[in-house]
Amino acid sequence: MPVHSPPPPPPSPEPRAAQRLATDPDTVERDLVKLVLTVVELLRQLMERQAIHRVEGGDLTEDQEERVGLTLMLLHDRMEELCARYDLRLEDLNLDLGPLGTLLPPAS
Repeated sequence: MPVHSPPPPPPSPEPRAAQRLATDPDTVERDLVKLVLTVVELLRQLMERQAIHRVEGGDLTEDQEERVGLTLMLLHDRMEELCARYDLRLEDLNLDLGPLGTLLPPAS
């Protein structure tokens, strides 16, 4: 019995132009810093959620809770300092992923 492949999809009404990376030599350093800080902020938020999960599960001693909390607060403060140095806000690090929404969850 012959195998038939499905028909190709109809051509789209308007061809989409390939998206290009918009780069500006004057802002390349700031843009790179923004990308790096975005990754660091994502990791910081993941670490914070993990710490909360461990605290709620009773997996940490009181001293460990204190150390983790202090470390996360210091990291948050350093992130704000680095953002200020490059004229950014923490909100600027939340990349828009189009139909997927934003990279970072809304601030609570």
